[in-house]
Amino acid sequence: MGLLDQILDGLGGGAIGRSPGGRTGGGGGSVLMSLLPVVLGMLANRRGGGGLGRATGSGLGGGLAGMAGAGGLGALIEQFTQKGYGGEAKSWVSAGPNEPLAPEALADVFGADRLSEIAAQAGVSDEEARTGLSQLLPEVVDHFTPNGQMPDQEQLLSSIDDYERRMTP
Repeated sequence: MGLLDQILDGLGGGAIGRSPGGRTGGGGGSVLMSLLPVVLGMLANRRGGGGLGRATGSGLGGGLAGMAGAGGLGALIEQFTQKGYGGEAKSWVSAGPNEPLAPEALADVFGADRLSEIAAQAGVSDEEARTGLSQLLPEVVDHFTPNGQMPDQEQLLSSIDDYERRMTP
């Protein structure tokens, strides 16, 4: 079962990576669920976090969507490439295995101040945001780039909308 499937199960009442106190450690389920609307909004280039962000009232997409620029997914990959993480980002798009991304890379790519804003919006610590995004970005980009190819914007938006519908209770 993939990470995104685990998140969907978590929304359905599963407990992904939860500790007895209900918190998750190191980018676990609730952190990933908090960050997912941000990542989906970024890929779709939606300021409000896409349908999921509106449905949950989180509005998290604005922070990272602005960082991705006008091109959504393509701009995100380019941003990682410009900061020296192109190999990792391209592996998420390709049909092969995803190269991991060190949590520290997120502050390098997005900037510490912006990453702190994202953490605050998601209600998680800066460290949880870095760790969660380092786990989530490779999986989400991989999921929305089937057959190792970048979809056109219409296909991408349709896929994201379908995923968001599955996530909305």
